[in-house]
Amino acid sequence: MKKDSLIVHAGRHPEQHQGAVNPPVYHVSTVTYPSVGDMRRAEAKPFDGMRYGRFGTPTSFAFEEAVAALEGGTRSISTASGLAAITGTLSALLSAGDHVLMTDSTYFPTRRFCDQHLKRWGVETTYYDPTLGSGIAALIRPNTKVVYVEAPGSLTFEMQDIPAIAAAAHAQGALVVMDNTWATPLFFQPFTKGVDVSIQAATKFIVGHSDAMLGVITCAEPELWKRIKSVIAAQGVCAGAEEVYLGLRGLRTLGVRLRQHQDNGLALARWLGQRPDVARVLHPALPDDPGHALWRRDFSGACGLFALELAPCPEAAVNAMLDGLRHFGLGYSWGGYESLIIPTAADICRTAVPWRAAGPTLRIHTGLEDPDDLIADLAAGFERLAKASA
Repeated sequence: MKKDSLIVHAGRHPEQHQGAVNPPVYHVSTVTYPSVGDMRRAEAKPFDGMRYGRFGTPTSFAFEEAVAALEGGTRSISTASGLAAITGTLSALLSAGDHVLMTDSTYFPTRRFCDQHLKRWGVETTYYDPTLGSGIAALIRPNTKVVYVEAPGSLTFEMQDIPAIAAAAHAQGALVVMDNTWATPLFFQPFTKGVDVSIQAATKFIVGHSDAMLGVITCAEPELWKRIKSVIAAQGVCAGAEEVYLGLRGLRTLGVRLRQHQDNGLALARWLGQRPDVARVLHPALPDDPGHALWRRDFSGACGLFALELAPCPEAAVNAMLDGLRHFGLGYSWGGYESLIIPTAADICRTAVPWRAAGPTLRIHTGLEDPDDLIADLAAGFERLAKASA
């Protein structure tokens, strides 16, 4: 099937639910068996079928089946949040004495997990320039077990040459783990580019309505899936029944929503790029972006999340601009139907390569509103910025 058809049909089995189009929400803890023999057979295959609510239900199985099909992997694992998917994966793949290469542009909670928890467990993290490409081979050690990528980078939107990084990692026996939340499998197929494990914060575009916390891990190979699933189960991490249902429901409209996010985001990005009070727009789908060639080669689309650097101005002026916005909420998440904006300068952390911006930086999540209304809202904000800067 083509992707839009796969989004609609993957993971659906009406015949198992008396013809219901959507699987019901299974609220399950205890599962009973007709005989001791049946119980022992279930214990021998703990992750296949219903055994205990924490290991999965027909609702989570449907969601995981649909995501795996869309992403092109073997099997998926649902978790309580995107961060739970990240930490569970890294915990499963790394042990004391191991080394992980982490992109310097990673999502900050991932960095915090590496610096605080992996370090405490005896795992060393080296942050690398996200634009390194095949040059990452020089940083891979005999004990490097994971090379972690995120494209584009969180907050600053650097693109990464995933196939080149994957080739270098695999040549030296390391696995490639990717945060694929920005593009989703609709706009980036990770396993065709050499990724071994793909992670998404399904909280964002898959749920799509800012009302559920959900993560999902998809693996290229069954053995990887079993390895990670075993650790996730042992940690007691599982997604709630309602959250999985909302993720599955949101997945069905992902295609139409993501294309609208893309169109609205590009309309805003192009308009912002023409303003004298904007120093630069950080959006890989724009032809003048440093990562545009990689984006065009490997990606089939872009979501509505991007950033911009303002011309130098006082912080109070930026606050005046943001505080008066009507259509943009001030909020840290993204992927929902509503537009969001946040200042990011204080949140950008770099240790491998310096991040330089002469002026304040903002991140925009472009929602599903009419782009003319969003542009008018920003235009009024720039008027407040100019007045407060005078």
